[in-house]
Amino acid sequence: MNKEIKDRFEYAKSFYKKLNIDVDKVLERVRKIPISVNCWQGDDVKGFMNNSQPLSGGIMVTGNHPGAARNPYELRQDLEKVFSLIPGNHKLNLHAIYIDSDEKIDIDQIEPKHYKGWVDWAKKINIGLDFNPTLFSHNMYKDGFTLSHPDKKIRDFWINHCQRSIKVAEYFATELKQKCVNNLWIPDGYKDFTVDKFSPRKRLKESLNSIYAIDYDKSKVLNTMESKLFGIGIEAYTVGSNEFYLSYAIENKTGLCMDMGHFHPTEQCSQKVSTVMNFIDELLLHMTRPMRWDSDHVVSLDDETQEMTSEIIRNNFEDRIHIALDFFDATINRLAAWVIGTRNVIKSIVKSCLEPTSILKQFELSNDFTSRLAIIEEQKSFPWVDVWNYYCEQEGVPYDGAWLEEIKEYERNVQFKRKR
Repeated sequence: MNKEIKDRFEYAKSFYKKLNIDVDKVLERVRKIPISVNCWQGDDVKGFMNNSQPLSGGIMVTGNHPGAARNPYELRQDLEKVFSLIPGNHKLNLHAIYIDSDEKIDIDQIEPKHYKGWVDWAKKINIGLDFNPTLFSHNMYKDGFTLSHPDKKIRDFWINHCQRSIKVAEYFATELKQKCVNNLWIPDGYKDFTVDKFSPRKRLKESLNSIYAIDYDKSKVLNTMESKLFGIGIEAYTVGSNEFYLSYAIENKTGLCMDMGHFHPTEQCSQKVSTVMNFIDELLLHMTRPMRWDSDHVVSLDDETQEMTSEIIRNNFEDRIHIALDFFDATINRLAAWVIGTRNVIKSIVKSCLEPTSILKQFELSNDFTSRLAIIEEQKSFPWVDVWNYYCEQEGVPYDGAWLEEIKEYERNVQFKRKR
């Protein structure tokens, strides 16, 4: 091990010991928190079912950086490189359109066998898999609606797809021996003011009841639903609102998904965690950076990212809250986007685990708000980065910015040789 890294780590250990923080135990804790890396960053949300189908449902990817993955082999090749640059043991978050099969099927015909290649690969590199039904970029996304469409035939098409997605998720969990989060998001809504807000939500509730009524092992699959305030094409009314899904999750004891970019720009998603965790058992967090609302930028090590992971760690929620990434940027190297975003989330977890929470809580309870603010601010310059660098070295991945040259070399030797 690099002597300078080791020496600086030993100093950090002694520093944090004065605050009654055992750094070795902190790293054990960090190592057990998986991040579910979003597969759709690697190919601009195209998938491998019908690459000619344009993006729909308010989804838009900007940029045309060379080297996007064109098939499951290339996407896995890229992901292996990414995971080699990220410390810890993590998961991959797959959308249903990323099948690995020569069989020509529609989205309502998916079966576990169409994802066997992903399971075999996940076993090989020792990661988990999460799943998402894909209810966009399809000709059965009609008039801006899917599960809440007034036409029962259209609703039934999507209900069948979502039920099949649960069985795929159960297959992942069984094969990989870890819970699979199966997250549902729909782009249903209206662009302009609407008269009947109730009926679409009533139809969505009935569709969800049908989807989750199938027989599956709830110890293996966590079904979550992802809300949204508005989106491109549904600026005025979104059927799957936060209030709707939170109410449904509480009543039906399902999971809930909160995306950090799916709320009003003045709202902080991190402030909602302590509320919902009083009423639901498990939560999925989509960590992203909403530059201008839901713009899905690469996660930065900013205040909101830090506050979100602090909410998890301060309350020991890591067994109840599942962390996933959700961004797609084609203006930069796609692998670099993955690495930057994932490493920033893990950095924020490291910082959160090194917080002297018990001391801060005591200041708060005794109304010593001066000391509370002082320590909160001082800890920003505590030697957490020395712990991070040691963790990277310990896990055999580059620290500081050393990973960037590996990405540049991969870009030259692999990605730039791909032709669209």
